Amino acid sequence: MASDTTRDRVLGLIASAGPITAAWLAEELGVTPAGVRRHLGALVDDGLIAEQEQPGTHVRGRGRPAKSYVATTDGQRSLTTAYSAVAVDAVSFMREHGHLDEFVEAKLAELEASVRDAVPTDAPVKDRVDALAAALAEQGYATSVRPGPGGFTVQLCQGHCPVQSIAEEAPEWCEAETRAFSRVLDVHVQRLSTLAGGAHVCTTTIPVAVATPKEG
Repeated sequence: MASDTTRDRVLGLIASAGPITAAWLAEELGVTPAGVRRHLGALVDDGLIAEQEQPGTHVRGRGRPAKSYVATTDGQRSLTTAYSAVAVDAVSFMREHGHLDEFVEAKLAELEASVRDAVPTDAPVKDRVDALAAALAEQGYATSVRPGPGGFTVQLCQGHCPVQSIAEEAPEWCEAETRAFSRVLDVHVQRLSTLAGGAHVCTTTIPVAVATPKEG
């Protein structure tokens, strides 16, 4: 049972924070590198995670690039238990009968209402993003916040989507979710990638500072 729990935690961390290395996982989980590598090997064999080249110059051993890992589509789906093929069929039915847009907007309005009170309206944007990420994490979205290039933006990353199967059938869901984030944060945001679109993480870029033009 403990082994299964560690395996689940490894997969969950990779889904929420990937791409990440075995060394980072070992430190985060407080287990031996050998123990982590055993779980990583099993998860790779099961098709739940995949190796990804680590950018930059970080190396290990005698010049070999460090391996990093991301969750595969199957890995993401293995974390989802609340939705099934029945939900996907329901989405198709609503689209066929002209009710899908109404359904999507209503469900995202519920999501927006559930996180709005957790986001302080008078705080700096970065603090608002952190608060939104924490509120979404409580709902199973495996969120993290990462700095963007130049320090002018941050990226809100969702390593897991509880409704991924629905979003794959209805891209309108991701579009409505992006609008909801913009309203909650009170800034314009831009969705860069989605799990439903085949990426290993949903990424939304959010401005936190105004770039000052260089004087020529």
